[in-house]
Order: sequence, then structure tokens, then C-alpha cells
Amino acid sequence: MTLPRPDADARQASDVLVTRIRDEIGARGDWIGFDRFMEMALYTPGLGYYAGGAHKFGPAGDFVTAPELTPLFSQTLAAQAQQILMLSAPHVIEVGAGSGRLAADLLLELEERSCLPESYRILDLSGELRERQWSTISRLAPHLLQRIEWIDRLPGRFDGLVLANELLDAMPAHLVVWGNEEDPGQIFERGVAWIGDAFAWSDAPAQGRVLERARQIASECALPVGYLSEIGLAAMDWTASWARILRRGALLLIDYGFPRHEFYHPQRAGGTLMCHYRHHAHAEPFFLPGLQDITAHVDFTAIIEAGHEAGLELLGYTTQAAFLLNCGLTQMLSRIPAQHAERYLPHAQAAQKLISPAEMGELFKVMALGKGIEAPLMGFALGDRSASL
Repeated sequence: MTLPRPDADARQASDVLVTRIRDEIGARGDWIGFDRFMEMALYTPGLGYYAGGAHKFGPAGDFVTAPELTPLFSQTLAAQAQQILMLSAPHVIEVGAGSGRLAADLLLELEERSCLPESYRILDLSGELRERQWSTISRLAPHLLQRIEWIDRLPGRFDGLVLANELLDAMPAHLVVWGNEEDPGQIFERGVAWIGDAFAWSDAPAQGRVLERARQIASECALPVGYLSEIGLAAMDWTASWARILRRGALLLIDYGFPRHEFYHPQRAGGTLMCHYRHHAHAEPFFLPGLQDITAHVDFTAIIEAGHEAGLELLGYTTQAAFLLNCGLTQMLSRIPAQHAERYLPHAQAAQKLISPAEMGELFKVMALGKGIEAPLMGFALGDRSASL
């Protein structure tokens, strides 16, 4: 695959980050875990993909997320948000708010429903993304801008709704190899070395939590020798941290992934690691660090295990298609007059992409975890797949 070339300034920024990562490898005994490489490539202040100045979302960026396809996504999500806010408290925290489109459209729909939250906090560490979020919201919902506060860290206590759309997939993940021809019973962690003048893969015996989790997975799943995949400890830790913070409310997690028995399927022997650069998807994480997104699918079984062990309750798990249909996607679409084809057709096509099994409908899942939520959540009324976890 031939990928587009960056301009000179972007290339220079990537070269600086390469030097930073190379120095990190040298300082840590000429080897770092892939999780550390991914963390630096995405989050190094001023240089990482989510902490630098690259334009990430939408047609001019590297990929398009569901809220940017059509306002129908956020408008439909508002039905579930309204229920959670009424069952807990009128406060929202969105973690990783992207372009700000979800926040703007969600708040506008909640206003229509006379259910505006008293506060809407956005946790995003990227200065560039904060600026873009402010610009998006001030353009689409300027009268609601005063309700939004940008924060730098998770609160000590919280009641209300926590939203995370395509957040967990961008958290650093460990790469693990279960055995090789010389030592089929050994478990290795795949890391990164600097050889010659380039990054290179390098395996070392797995240790600590990585080894513990890898053994658990091997005990539950039939993995062939040499099987390579990811273990998302950071996503598990992030989920568990909410058990200490949340008093009454729910986390709503929307991302692409599988339950464990599908995530570690024998036929998925190369893992789920994927990179996105200017609307090209590829599997080369060493390409232009800082200028491309690096993601791994979510093991939703691991997420509920971490949450449940910390004190969170599973409130529902289903496909994006089932969730959106349960929350009234077709009714939202019907508000656009079908006779106005120039308005209706683009949204109808986008809605189809959101729910089609061949597009986002099946791969993307929605999980709700919470405390003190007594009523069943509408988004999981039909098609709940909690038993598959």
C-alpha cells in the first residue's frame, strides 16, 4: 500500500518523536513493551497523535467517527442519556470528545427534551482537540457553551453519565505471543527495539500482570502456538478506576470489539492492531509515529471483569445496531421529511451505515456499567448480549 506523504513540518515532528522513543528504548535496556511505544506515539505532549496538532477526525482527517456521519447518532443517544440522567444526577462527563460533534448534538437534543444537564465536562488532554471542540460547539450550539467545562483529570466523586465513544481502543495495549517453535509453552511479550536506524519487533519472556493475564486467557481459549494478540491492561484499569469515583450513575462505552471467546478466536491469530492515516487503514505501527492513529479492538469480557471486581454492575451489552434501534433511531430519522430527498437521503444512508452488520452495526458494541441504577436501560431492551461475555 502506498500511503500519502506528510508535509515537511509534520515529517519533522514525527522525526523528533522517533528520536524520543529511540532514546526511551536505550534508557530501558534497549527494549520497551509495545504498550509504551503506543503510549508515546499517541500521547507524548506536543508530538503524539492525540497530543499534537494533526487534524484527526472527519473528511480532512484520518477517520470518521459515528457522531460525524450524522447528528442522528447523538440525537438517538440522547434518549439513553436522558434516562440515565433522570435515574442518577444531571451531570455528564465525556472522556475523549473528539471533534466535539457528539457533545454539541447531544446537548441540543437534550435541550429539545427539556433535560439539559446542569454540567457537561469534557476530559481531553489534547490542546488542539480542545480548541476544535470549543469551535464545533460554539458554531452548532453557542448558547450552550457556558454549560461546558474542560477538565484535566478524573474527579474524586461523580454522579451522572460518563460517555466514552471510541476511547478504549486508543488506550495503550500490550502485545503477547503464546509460544513459538523453539519454546511452545513459553509466553512472550512483543516489544520494540531500535536496530540499525529503525524500530524493530523484539520478544521477551512475559512477566508480572501481562504473564498473569496471558495465562488466564490461555486457560479459557484454545490458542495455537505462535498466536499473537493484545491485552488491554490500561483499558481495564481505567474502567476499574470509575468504581472509586462513581456513586450513582453509569458509564456508557461505545467501541469496536468482541467478547473474549471471539477476541481470542483461533482464526484471529494476528491480533487486531490497526493504524489509520488519512483514511487509509493498515497494520504498520512504526509508520510515521505521531502522525497516525494506532488502535486495538476491545476485549469486552476483560472490561466487565475489571469493572465488576472493582464494584461496578453490568447494566447491558449489545451491538451498536441494537442499541440505536432500541433508543429510537428510526423515529429520529422520521423527523426528517422523506419528500425532502436532498436532506433525507444522506441521513438515511448514514443511519444505514450505523446499523448495517457489514458496516458499524455489528462490530461496534455498547456496554453500560454503573452503580445505583435500578431500572433497566432502554438501549438494551432487545438484543442484550450480556450472556455472551
